[in-house]
Amino acid sequence: MTPTTSSVFLEPLPDAEAEVVELASDLIRIDTSNYGDGTGPGEAEAAEYVEGRLREVGLDPERFTCGQARREGVVVRIPGRDRTRGALLVHGHLDAVPVRASDWTHPPFAAEIDDDLGMPMLWGRGAVDMKDMDAMTLATVRSWARAGVQPDRDIVVMYLPDEEAGGHVGARWLVQNRLDLFEGVTEAVGEVGGFSMTIHDDLRLYLIQTAEKGIAWMRLTANGMAGHGSMLNDDNAVTVLCDAVARLGQMKFPVRMTSAVREYLDVLSEATGAEFDPHDIEGTLTKLGSLARIVGATLTNTVNPTMLSAGYKVNVIPGEAHAHVDARFLPGHEEEMFAAIDEILGDKVTREFINHDVAVETTFDGPSIDLMAAALRCEDPQAVTVPYMLSGGTDAKSFSTLGIRCYGFAPLRLPPALDFGSLFHGVDERVPVDALTFGTRVLGRFLRSA
Repeated sequence: MTPTTSSVFLEPLPDAEAEVVELASDLIRIDTSNYGDGTGPGEAEAAEYVEGRLREVGLDPERFTCGQARREGVVVRIPGRDRTRGALLVHGHLDAVPVRASDWTHPPFAAEIDDDLGMPMLWGRGAVDMKDMDAMTLATVRSWARAGVQPDRDIVVMYLPDEEAGGHVGARWLVQNRLDLFEGVTEAVGEVGGFSMTIHDDLRLYLIQTAEKGIAWMRLTANGMAGHGSMLNDDNAVTVLCDAVARLGQMKFPVRMTSAVREYLDVLSEATGAEFDPHDIEGTLTKLGSLARIVGATLTNTVNPTMLSAGYKVNVIPGEAHAHVDARFLPGHEEEMFAAIDEILGDKVTREFINHDVAVETTFDGPSIDLMAAALRCEDPQAVTVPYMLSGGTDAKSFSTLGIRCYGFAPLRLPPALDFGSLFHGVDERVPVDALTFGTRVLGRFLRSA
């Protein structure tokens, strides 16, 4: 099936649109801050809430644990009309990154609605990452249950813990321990895709995530000769480490144009009439506006030092010094990145992984891609879909290891002036109320016919 017009879709169910803001607000009010060390509140309360709202409409979800106290999620499988087809996984994470409330305009867990850019917005931690899609999905399947709707194929809906810390007690744990939950799943849709980028009044690009950079969080260690701070020392671990860290921070990797980024820039060039020169990356990025940070990081491998630690007293030269580094690699270019890093580290600094995860990449074609485009055009006739690569990571990394084809598709029509990229993990996270209702209609159309 290759849908091209709105005639292939049944009309969205209005009750899903009517309750999505309430559901998103309820989820935001549940603090699921993930500090990455097991000290946060966990996701159990949010999982209990989701399970209850699903059972309320007659569905039979499973609330599961992932081997650690308070780390819980929920899964429900909705049988499709054609059970010979591969199932579609719709996944969202319940955790959110921590906040410093004093930095925020509105309390981060109050889920207040207040105007910004001339429109009502829902404010709070998780509003875009990713309790908005959690709510859109929940509203959609609740409306199906009330109306007796059956999708075209099995839909597996999964709410997960621990995405913000790599999914070790979330998606990765499930892939390693609960393969039964993924029976028959061939495709998956999740976060950080499907949102709009306005080119001009009659053209909006909707970015469908088809690729993610790989992750390598590393701990560097330099060893030297400990001694008194007043003495000469030509084997100082701090000096050795800082020299290596400084050179890592100044690394410039060559531009590697992956298919997703190349196609995105080609469409953008055609839409704007601006020529994008792969040899002039800074010039290219200036034409991307608020998305420059997102797209720019997908043109090369990146290595960023983030933490330093050494010593215990000012007049003692320590025998050991440590640094942490966040490295991200393009699909197919992992070996290139590590070779460059190891050349800088030499034999005086060692590295070990804190988190090492795969790059993800799929092609921008097939019936599901066509359906996403058609569902968007039903609600926005000016919508043009394009692929893009995410510089960060999602639970798709874990699911891709099962051979599942993964996309980012959490549809939102956004105002042109909203710096959407800055809201992820940022202060004053917020989502337009109209974008939530828009996304619910689009997601409902897509999932029902997928």
